[in-house]
Formats: sequence, structure tokens, C-alpha cells
Amino acid sequence: MQIHIQSINPDFFTPASSEVWSKNFELHANSSYLIQAVSGSGKSSFFNFLYGLNNRYSGTILFENKSISTFSESDWTNIRKQQISIVFQGLRLFPELTAFENIQLKNGLTNHKSKPDILEMMSRLDIAQLADKKAETLSYGQQQRVAIIRALCQPFELLLLDEPFSHIDNNQINNAIALINQEVTQNNATLVIASLGDTYNINYTKTFLL
Repeated sequence: MQIHIQSINPDFFTPASSEVWSKNFELHANSSYLIQAVSGSGKSSFFNFLYGLNNRYSGTILFENKSISTFSESDWTNIRKQQISIVFQGLRLFPELTAFENIQLKNGLTNHKSKPDILEMMSRLDIAQLADKKAETLSYGQQQRVAIIRALCQPFELLLLDEPFSHIDNNQINNAIALINQEVTQNNATLVIASLGDTYNINYTKTFLL
């Protein structure tokens, strides 16, 4: 997916000077980008703009040269099902569902992965033993790993990760990055990660300071 950002600015706060707001740039397929920012600078808002959850901005965002402001709710439903996946900073897991059920809830929309595939991914991130545990009983770091796997269990051309590793230790971060890179490569996708400062030793195509 080719994404063009043209002079966007949020309507609900006045952003500081950055390499995102009021700038023109592109996000390319098979590329990875870091949005590096302090808290409150609008990185989650930027992700919500790209995911179609918030349209309170000026400027233009183009997907394949089509303004996303023209997309209907039905368009967005299909886009979120087939083209864009996200790990929200707040995760948005269903606490009453098990770890596996949270993942399968997304995966069931497209049957992108088999049950053995999902369990293998959970094993790689050391949470396979938690598959039948309710999300509300897991630590935040364990929940983050569930959310990461859930995001990988659908087709995507753009993967948005909003502070996905904040409560995960370095060893598990490395495991998660290896899994993410594998899936991004298989999907020929664009990867965008938001971070408060850590680069996670990823070789980014470009880093944007927000």
C-alpha cells in the first residue's frame, strides 16, 4: 500500500513542530518506520487517523492516491479486515475472553492462520501456556504479546504498532520483533512503530520525530 501524507494537522490540539505534522511524505511497501515522540505529542492520534478512527484533522491522507476522507464505513470495515492491522497502545483485548479466544476473534474474520499456526506464534512469544487463561488474569506484558499476535492473524499491507513493547523484557522484545518482521515480509507490508524513545534495534527506512 502506497500512503501519501499531505500537510495533516490535528484539529483538537496545536502540535509542536515535528517531522509529521504539516509535512508531506510517503510510506512505502516493504519499508519500516519509527514514530519517535514524547507523551502527548499525538502519535496515537496519528495512528487513529491512518486507521480511520478519527477524522478530526486538516490536510489529506491518500491510500493508493485515494483520499481516505472519501471512504465509507463499509470501505473501512473491509480495509481493517484485509489491509490494515494495529496494536493499540491500550491493547483493546476482551478481558473476559481467553488469550486464544482474543486472537481467534480477529483470525476468524479471514481464517488467515490455522490453530497450530497461532499456537506456534504464542509459543515463540512464551505465552502458549496461557492460551486458555482469561486476558484479565494476564500481566500487561503478556497481554501485549497476545495483542501483537492478534494483529498478525489477518492479511495486512500496513501494520501499526503503538508502543507495543513497553512492558516486555528485552529477550521477548527480540522474539516479538523477529515474528513481526517475518509476517511483515510475507505480507510485503509497511511497518510503522510508535515509541517514546527506544528504537528496538530495528533498521528503519526512516525515523520521524514527532
